[in-house]
Amino acid sequence: MKDLSPKSGDLDPIETASHDEIEALQLQRMQWSLAHAYNNVAHYKASFDAAGVHPNDLKSLADLSRFPFTVKSDLRDNYPFGLFAVPRSEVNRIHASSGTTGQPTVVGYTKADLAMWDVVMERSLRASGLRRGDLLHNAYGYGLFTGGLGVHGGAERMGLTVVPISAGMTERQVRLIEDFQATGITVTPSYMLSILDEYRRQGLDPKKSPLQVGIFGAEPWTNAMREEVEQSFDMHAVDIYGLSEVLGPGVSCECVETKDGLHIWEDHFYPEIIDPQTGAVLADGELGELVFTSLSKEAFPIIRYRTRDLTRLLPGTARSMRRMEKVTGRSDDMIILRGVNVFPTQIEEQLMKVSGLAAHFQIELIKKGPMDHMIVHVEGTAPAGAILAGLIKSNVGVSAEVRAGDDNTVARSQGKAVRVIDNRTSG
Repeated sequence: MKDLSPKSGDLDPIETASHDEIEALQLQRMQWSLAHAYNNVAHYKASFDAAGVHPNDLKSLADLSRFPFTVKSDLRDNYPFGLFAVPRSEVNRIHASSGTTGQPTVVGYTKADLAMWDVVMERSLRASGLRRGDLLHNAYGYGLFTGGLGVHGGAERMGLTVVPISAGMTERQVRLIEDFQATGITVTPSYMLSILDEYRRQGLDPKKSPLQVGIFGAEPWTNAMREEVEQSFDMHAVDIYGLSEVLGPGVSCECVETKDGLHIWEDHFYPEIIDPQTGAVLADGELGELVFTSLSKEAFPIIRYRTRDLTRLLPGTARSMRRMEKVTGRSDDMIILRGVNVFPTQIEEQLMKVSGLAAHFQIELIKKGPMDHMIVHVEGTAPAGAILAGLIKSNVGVSAEVRAGDDNTVARSQGKAVRVIDNRTSG
C-alpha cells in the first residue's frame, strides 16, 4: 500500500496544539454551549433546573458531570423542532432518522454549523490519506441520512472531485470506480463487502483497482474486516465515526499513518465515558458508554448525549486530541444469551478466521423450548460452519447453531447492516 501520511504542515494548528491549549478552548466553548442551550431551548432549561444546575456553575471541564444527560427519547419527545436553539428560519438544513422504530429524530444546522461540519470532515478525509485533487467515490446514502451530504461538503471544501453515487446498484458502483479511477471511497463496511463480491463476480482483480483508501463508518466493524478489505484491494481502510444527533460523519476519524483509534475533533465535541448502568464518569482508558457535548453548534446544541456506543478514551498519538477506540458495539445492541453478553462484532471476529466462509453473516435469535437460541447464518461450506461454531463456543462463550448456505443467501444491506434478527416470542 502507498504511504499516504500527511505532512505536518498540512494540518490545522489545533490538531497539534498542546493539551492545555485544547482544554482552555474547550472550557470557553462549553460555557457558551451550555448557556446557548439553556437560554434558547425549553427542554434544556427545564432539565437543568430540575437537576439544580445552571450554566454559570461550570467553572471547569469536570463540572460537566453535574449536568443531566440527553437521550434519544428526548429528541423524539420534542419532535420536530423543539430542540432547535435558533428560529427555524435560520436553519439552513434539516436531517432526520427514518423513524422506522418510532418517532423520527430531527436535527438542524445553521450556515455556521454547516461550515464547521465541512472543516471537521475535511480534517477526517485528510487524516484518512486523501489529498486535494483526488477523486472520491461517495457511496454513503444521500437524503435525510447525514452520511452522503456530510461527507460531500468537506470533500468539496478540501478540493476533491466528488462522485455522489450514493448506495445501491452495485454493478454500476464497480464500473464507475474503474472508469473514473476513484482514489478513495466512503461507504459502510458491510456494503464494501458487497462491492468486493461484485468485483469478483465481474472477474476483476480488486488488487488492481484504483482505490488507495476506504473510509468506513456508520456501523461497528472489526480489525479482522479491515485486514480482509486491505488485503483484497491493496488499499488502506480507516474508521470514521459520527452520528446525526451530534453532527453526522466527521466527529472523529482514524489517521492513516497509525490506524490506532479515532482522533476526536475535541475543539468541537467534548467526549466522556460513563458507566452505562450508573452514569458515573469513568477515567480515560476504561471501557464504557460514549457521551458527547457539542461545543460550537448553533441550531442544535447537544448536551451530554448518551450515544449507547461502547468504547474507551485514549491519549493522542498522530494528533494531540484524544482517541476513541474502535466501537466494539452498542449497549442497546448487546445480546444476552443464557447470561453471556454477546456483540455482533465478536461473531464477525471469529467468522473472519475461517477460510471457506464469506464475510457476510446475520444472527437470528429464536426460542427453542424455554431457552433462547442463537443461529448464525453464513455463506460457505458446512465443515467451515462447524469450525465457526467451535470458535464461537471457545472464544465467545456461547453455543450457536451455524447454518452455512450458498452464495447470496445472507441478506445484503446497501446502508447499515442488519446484523441481528430477533424472532423470539414471549410466553
